[in-house]
Amino acid sequence: MAKVNQPSIPFAYKMLAGIVVLASMFAASMVYGAADVSVKDVWLALTSGAAGEKISIIRETRLPREIAAIFVGSALAVSGAIMQGMTRNPLADPGLLGLTAGANVGLALTLALVPSANYFGIMVACFIGAGVGAIMVFGIGAMKKGGFSPYRIVLAGAAVSAFLYAIAEGIGIYFKISKDVSMWTAGGLIGTTWSQLQVIASFILLGIFISFILSRQLTILSVSEEAAVGLGQKTIQIKTILFLVIILLAGASVALAGKMAFIGLLVPHVVRAIVGTDYRFVLPMSAIFGAAFMMLADTLARTIQAPFETPLAAIVAMMGLPFFLFIVNKGGKAFS
Repeated sequence: MAKVNQPSIPFAYKMLAGIVVLASMFAASMVYGAADVSVKDVWLALTSGAAGEKISIIRETRLPREIAAIFVGSALAVSGAIMQGMTRNPLADPGLLGLTAGANVGLALTLALVPSANYFGIMVACFIGAGVGAIMVFGIGAMKKGGFSPYRIVLAGAAVSAFLYAIAEGIGIYFKISKDVSMWTAGGLIGTTWSQLQVIASFILLGIFISFILSRQLTILSVSEEAAVGLGQKTIQIKTILFLVIILLAGASVALAGKMAFIGLLVPHVVRAIVGTDYRFVLPMSAIFGAAFMMLADTLARTIQAPFETPLAAIVAMMGLPFFLFIVNKGGKAFS
């Protein structure tokens, strides 16, 4: 049985460094943008009852947007780490294995058939769609002996994702809601409100909390399913719960930010290079680095062509695609 890597530096120090990176990225994301905002303005907006145009921009526009980036980045990174550990597939990612595409179909159907649906209803539809997409991918992968190889699953994910994205586009065209569907699926955090965060945050926090509870079991599963069974784990129940957590996190992320690929692939690989392969360490660090990465991408999206917005999904793809190709070239072992 493979030995779990032990970090050379105490995890507490690495966690502290991660928190410093996250806090620094949050501070930068609050200061930089189309509006000329100073550190003093940010401080007054966060710590006092001061009023003013810049204060209002920070409180009602920039702050909820960056908090949303924290939740979405954490959710995608943690769900990607769970998928990689549970399937022992180094290329697993919610955006590459059909979950994001399935959530998009659920969103499109809801906008078409239940246009009066509130944000909670849209999120539930995304959960259902993400589950259907994942079931399709793993179902196709299981049709052949040895079907759960990393590359076959990625190929199945690419095919199913293309099919589901086409369905979402077809629904938009048929019901004449293409613009609405495109605005959701293009990916981005512009226009995020406090009411949306109130709905979405509790689900993401719940999913991440459950994943932390099962982190020890996930570590054993990531090494060997036979070892997990030998240690008395109820692997079917654990996998079912983890699968539901992935759907919860991916569906909530799509409902809030649209389709985002590569975050769940990139961040866990980098984190494992820092803290080892024990998921008691990997999951919390993935949440921190995923949040920091998402804030970095969103800040770049707001500033590259200010005052115009660069699509956030494009920024994430440009940062994540080279990493994905590098991992494929190394057989998924570059950072493991």
